[in-house]
Amino acid sequence: MSAVLSVSKRGTVTLPPEYRRKLGLDKLPNPLVIVEEKDGKLTLEPAAAVPVRDIPAKTIREWIADDEAAMAAFKKSK
Repeated sequence: MSAVLSVSKRGTVTLPPEYRRKLGLDKLPNPLVIVEEKDGKLTLEPAAAVPVRDIPAKTIREWIADDEAAMAAFKKSK
């Protein structure tokens, strides 16, 4: 399925109802999407905002460890 959408001067794009329904965005009070640009193309994916307090502490510790490992590898590569 494809469509041509207009972009307002402010950069606003309105997703047609059939896309919102297909992605389940019509069922959410404040739907969010992740926009990614790659090779001159934009992709949209449904997203969710989760309060930090609802993320398990173990998951946060894993994210921090991953970030620290990536930074250490980056510093060694310099």
